Amino acid sequence: MHPVLLQVGSLKIYSYGVFIAVGFIASLWVAGRQISRQGLDREKFYDMGFWVVLSAIAGARLFHVLVYWRQYAAAPQEILKLWNGGLVFYGGFLAAVAACLVYLRRNRIPFLPVADASAIGIPLGLGFGRIGCTLAGCCFGKPTTLPWAVTFTDPASLAPLHEALHPTQIYESISGFAIFGILYLTRDRFRTPGTRFWTMLILYGVARFLLEIFRDDPRGFVGPLSESQIVSVALIVYAVVSLLAVRGKAAARPA
Repeated sequence: MHPVLLQVGSLKIYSYGVFIAVGFIASLWVAGRQISRQGLDREKFYDMGFWVVLSAIAGARLFHVLVYWRQYAAAPQEILKLWNGGLVFYGGFLAAVAACLVYLRRNRIPFLPVADASAIGIPLGLGFGRIGCTLAGCCFGKPTTLPWAVTFTDPASLAPLHEALHPTQIYESISGFAIFGILYLTRDRFRTPGTRFWTMLILYGVARFLLEIFRDDPRGFVGPLSESQIVSVALIVYAVVSLLAVRGKAAARPA
């Protein structure tokens, strides 16, 4: 693929960074429009977005470094080289939620309506971000003979070269855009605060758990499961329990 999108002299513009930035901008823009539709303050949302983006990048990188600690312990100078890839979505997501909670509590803004608005933008941003992963070669898949396999030939790619691999980055990009489409088209059907956010967690959690099966970048956390599969299961359980609790409360209310 093309890890370096553009080079002018010694200046290099990396594909990964460009598409991560596009993903963040698209996510904030779409979520901001939904914030306005819900009658919330879009300017405060964008103010929060600045801190959320910084927290997401820091959390995504920290999660990656912890998973690959042996590699980074031997070469700590590589930790800050974000342009080479290495941002774990779940690490960024959890850090972003934490930053969001702090900001919203300080400004006395309810969390669930903001989470519902963000639930539309998050998978859209992920879809663009995974295009960056495709171009950089990170998050690569297992060898395959399928006709849609991808082969990396650029020496700067992070994936194994000259070997047909599952395009796991493209799989996840498609799943991100698909989840965005589903949630956007059904955005008016989620009337109870939190339900769209929890639905997004279930859809993405299931997709991520399954797609991890086809990835081949070195991972492993608990037995045969990757760290992302463990987090996927935890978030799916949390979301399902939350949805059932809301339904239980609704059923218990007197008619």
